[in-house]
Amino acid sequence: MPYESVLNRRGFLGLAAAGATAAVLPGCAGETASSTGGQPRSGGRLRAAFAGGGAAEVLDPHKTSLYVEIARAKALFDKLADYGSDMTPQPRLAERWEPSADLRTWRITLRQATFHDGRPVRARDVLASFARIVEPGSTFRAKSSLAVIDLANSRAIDDRTVEFRLKRPYAEFPNALATIGTAIIPEGTTNFDRPIGSGPFKFSSFAPGRSFVATRNPDYWDGTPYLDELEIVVTNDEAARVNALLGRQVEYAHDLTPTSARTHEQSGQLQVHRLPLSNFQGLAMKVDRPPFNRPELRQALFHLVDRDELVRSVFQGSGQLCNDLYGKGYRYYAGSLPQRNQDLDRARALVKQAGAEGMTIDFDTSEASTGLKEAALAISDQARKIGLNLNVKLGTKDTYWADIAKNGVLASYRSGGMPLESHISQRLLTTSTTNNTKWQRPGFDALYYQAQSTTDEARRAELYLQIQQQLFDEGGFLWWGVSDWIVASASNVNGISAQAPANTLDWARYDKVWLA
Repeated sequence: MPYESVLNRRGFLGLAAAGATAAVLPGCAGETASSTGGQPRSGGRLRAAFAGGGAAEVLDPHKTSLYVEIARAKALFDKLADYGSDMTPQPRLAERWEPSADLRTWRITLRQATFHDGRPVRARDVLASFARIVEPGSTFRAKSSLAVIDLANSRAIDDRTVEFRLKRPYAEFPNALATIGTAIIPEGTTNFDRPIGSGPFKFSSFAPGRSFVATRNPDYWDGTPYLDELEIVVTNDEAARVNALLGRQVEYAHDLTPTSARTHEQSGQLQVHRLPLSNFQGLAMKVDRPPFNRPELRQALFHLVDRDELVRSVFQGSGQLCNDLYGKGYRYYAGSLPQRNQDLDRARALVKQAGAEGMTIDFDTSEASTGLKEAALAISDQARKIGLNLNVKLGTKDTYWADIAKNGVLASYRSGGMPLESHISQRLLTTSTTNNTKWQRPGFDALYYQAQSTTDEARRAELYLQIQQQLFDEGGFLWWGVSDWIVASASNVNGISAQAPANTLDWARYDKVWLA
């Protein structure tokens, strides 16, 4: 039998811990916090203000990269799975998943759901959606996560059952199903001017860089939304978002600075929601080109940065130290490694060893996300103490992330939450499409593949420790801190999750929000 009962296998506990066991219950990812109490009521329009990307913004859910685009995609579309508040994959359009004993075949049972035009969501739609993402020449962000699927040998068993054949064993395959940019679209979709999804809201209008309006989907499989309408407006100025909220021009403002949050938290004019372990901040050094192709110079920055100062000055009490590794507090995080602290003598010696004394290095940053510019300026000041001139260059907000992916050598970086496995598969493998440090190591790839081929939980944890030790010693990412993600809402807004990190199921989940 290719499919054993997951509940009866001896390997069940290990697979369950990895998120690989059959999943059955919808709506269990996290609880929401009601602000004013009382019973939820239907009606009204919620206006939410986000930073955006100007005329380049898209509605194609496979092209999403900005928070505002992800929020719109979440309103219109569904994925097979999404990340819960603890970063474990939660079932969405997938009612359940079952792996074969060798972890190379996964059977997905779809729940009964319909697209906005009344068509049922079928296995063929799932296969067509994934085929579009991984087609040759595509640059979709989820391509590297789904490339493990052998689509030629995968099949629709019936309308509600998909059998995925994988190219290699993958113990944490549900993480790939939950990846940003894996929305299920109707088979044959090529145009997104008026997109059709299966999400809680139906498309009404869209002006890139300005506004988006959607209306309630009364037939949504996870319950009819309370709101009549959702409007998402764009303003890249954080102060303007806060002022719009205070002036009741909007009811929700995304991405506040710690200063704004502290200023308004006690006023009673708005509600501040701090979403924990959400926004990892750091540096991205490109290891494939001078000067950071010298590991000594990367290590010099590891010893240069004063993480305590950055957390105090940039996060202002709304975050905590990291240790140059992604995913603090998440499953498999290498918390046993000693906390790295500033060591200027060691940093100077490494700069000298790298032949970089007195060197000027362009340092890209932007106001595209809270804290990027402030952190860059602080690190530049610190670098002068070891004889490095980090020339801070302020990039264009609208194109910053695309620009630093291709160009430059050193950049301010940030990331929302995702499982450690997804961070590695999307950003650190030779085949990763968002490999912004250009870290390409066959031996590193082999360790990752070995971790995914084992059902032994203890062994997988050992391999993840080896993976992180490599990154700690000579990687291109320097993660110095993780902050709360701060959003604010009007006092009459209820149902915003109090525990959902950015990029998880209950973040920007407006189908559960209601207005008092």
